[in-house]
Amino acid sequence: MEVIGYIGALLVGLVLGLIGGGGSILTVPILVYLIGLSPIVATSYSLFVVGSTATVGTLRNIKTGSIDFRTAMVFAIPSILAVFGVRAIVIPNLPEVLFTIGTFEFTTALFIMMLFAVVVFLAGWSMIKSKVVEKDSPEKKFGLSHYFAIGTQAIGIGVLAGLVGAGGGFLIVPALVLLVKMPIKNAVSTSLFIIAIQSLFGFSGDLKNIEIDWPFLLTFTGISIIGIFIGLAIAKRTSPKFLKKAFGYFTLLMAIVIIYKELT
Repeated sequence: MEVIGYIGALLVGLVLGLIGGGGSILTVPILVYLIGLSPIVATSYSLFVVGSTATVGTLRNIKTGSIDFRTAMVFAIPSILAVFGVRAIVIPNLPEVLFTIGTFEFTTALFIMMLFAVVVFLAGWSMIKSKVVEKDSPEKKFGLSHYFAIGTQAIGIGVLAGLVGAGGGFLIVPALVLLVKMPIKNAVSTSLFIIAIQSLFGFSGDLKNIEIDWPFLLTFTGISIIGIFIGLAIAKRTSPKFLKKAFGYFTLLMAIVIIYKELT
């Protein structure tokens, strides 16, 4: 199962390179179900894996000029503060069991995985139903109120990302496409930049609370980085419409798998 987990690490990078998000959608289930880590440790490791891999992808995307840095910073600053606060303050203080109903215990681990599945499902559904933006619309101007709305949503994304150990790409990409009307390929590049900053800051909030197995984590991350180069190369030859639909259906499938695993 551990060997399959390392193969999964390659797929994590591949997905990040293709769709600018979704790495955590694979990383968390792989670390929990294949490697056998607890959900809390898995969400911490996921932040490092996804953040490091996204950083490599971002360095490559800077050369192509496909990153919208202004929009990225509007997203990144509030989401970074939110995800760091959740990982450093909220997660360490959650009780092991949230509540009980008869003999059933609703644990923090179950809560994290079910919340993860619900958020993933909604993100996938929104991408399937939304329209594809093929190119920029230069006549469209966004005012202060619009960027305030984006920043507010970024806080919510940061809180969710912190709880479920995600870089938030599966939330950021739909937000960029739906709110900013950004072309999907630009949204992918911009999302990777946001994920890189947000995830690594979030992981830093765990350093005092979780014992890190660095040899395993660095090996898993290295394999994932190889995957992102493959994904970025494939993305160049893939249509925006296909990428968007693939993103949506992929996230729906993963949400269903996680819910099934947790309930059974």
